[in-house]
Amino acid sequence: MARPREFDEQDVLQRALAQFWARGYEATSVDELCQATGLSRSSLYHGFGSKRALLEATLDLYERNSTGRIAALFATVRPIQAGVEAFLNGFVEEAQSPAGRRGCFIGNCTGELAGRDPVAARRLAGSLGRIEAALHTALARAQAAGELDPATDTTALARFLMAQAQSLRLVAKARPDRDVLEDIVRVALAAVH
Repeated sequence: MARPREFDEQDVLQRALAQFWARGYEATSVDELCQATGLSRSSLYHGFGSKRALLEATLDLYERNSTGRIAALFATVRPIQAGVEAFLNGFVEEAQSPAGRRGCFIGNCTGELAGRDPVAARRLAGSLGRIEAALHTALARAQAAGELDPATDTTALARFLMAQAQSLRLVAKARPDRDVLEDIVRVALAAVH
């Protein structure tokens, strides 16, 4: 009979996510993960299999949270133009604090791993695709409700907005000036009509 886990998996994943987000995958040692999560090496490996599998689990958690926030935002903020403005301005507001300058966890992992690891590239492309799909769902719903021009290519617009979100978070890491980020948002909003 398998022994039950003696740790809160969600808490461990949150702590591991914070560690990977702060230092990156390669720079984070297993010892640092053990210290951050409070797990021994054997518990970490027994619970997750490997450092790479733990990264995958933290990406899953981050992605679920991100797509859930996107769905909740667009379900409550209407019309779509106001939802997109709130979505993008959320990154501007986030960038005004030091914690908001960490960038996007998926974007950071993409920058670190995708160029040299085809397996990671496919995994991260899937994450970006699911964020794009959450945006597309909101845009398609808005188009059906008459909030967007019927000729709008909602797939292309969802891809553009996903890229704008990534860009805002990347720019904010080095240049978090509100006026710079608000200019990016203002120009991006012109695409939503």
